[in-house]
Amino acid sequence: MDPLSAISEELAEIDGQITDIFRALSNGFQKLEKIKDSNRQSRQLEELTDKMRDCKRLIKEFDREVKNMERINDPNTSRMLNEKKQSMIKELNSYVALKKQYASNLENKKIDLFDGPAEDFGEQNVLLASAMTNQQLMDNGNQMMDETDQAIERSKKVVHETINVGTETTQALKAQTEQMSRIVNELDSIHFSIKKASKLVKEIGRQVATDRCIMGLLVLIVIGVIAIIIVKLVHPNNKNIPDIPGLAPPAMTRKLLWNPY
Repeated sequence: MDPLSAISEELAEIDGQITDIFRALSNGFQKLEKIKDSNRQSRQLEELTDKMRDCKRLIKEFDREVKNMERINDPNTSRMLNEKKQSMIKELNSYVALKKQYASNLENKKIDLFDGPAEDFGEQNVLLASAMTNQQLMDNGNQMMDETDQAIERSKKVVHETINVGTETTQALKAQTEQMSRIVNELDSIHFSIKKASKLVKEIGRQVATDRCIMGLLVLIVIGVIAIIIVKLVHPNNKNIPDIPGLAPPAMTRKLLWNPY
């Protein structure tokens, strides 16, 4: 039975995952030695780098779990767990150094697991795991983990700021689109109002022209009637002038049968 299982099932599970990754890393580097094409070697190094990132994350989880259990574990168990963690860090650092050596040979400086400062590369490549004490391995591993965490936090900050800028830009575009839509609707309403007003003006113009014709005709009729009345009064005995309907004929001159004078 695995001694870690008796201490914590979670620690045993993490240890199993780390062991599987170390086995995959060992097979991957053996395969890398047989690859001659530089492009395929670069892709293989990228895959191995991803596995080392996962291993680093699992070691940090293992370390957190060990620290949480320090109060309930006896000194011998705590010492055994710390030695286990140091062994994991030592093995991981050996793969990191091997990866950097292959990356240097391929002139592929961009593939770097821990994103450390450029001036420290030579020193880290010289300090191989076999020449380092356990404390140095722990300090070096923790330093690289901290540098990786800082790089991840910076990346998250950049992503967050990019998302905020994109959100603000989207909101601004949405507001401008809504404003343009309102302007288009207002222009349509104004166009409709102008068209309706133009139609009303035309109708009013036709009504005014019709009223003027009627008024002119009435004026002519009135003038004609007045002219007939005047002529009738001046020449009452003229038979060629017809009587105006509703107007009484002129009074006849009465002749006396007997005139004493």
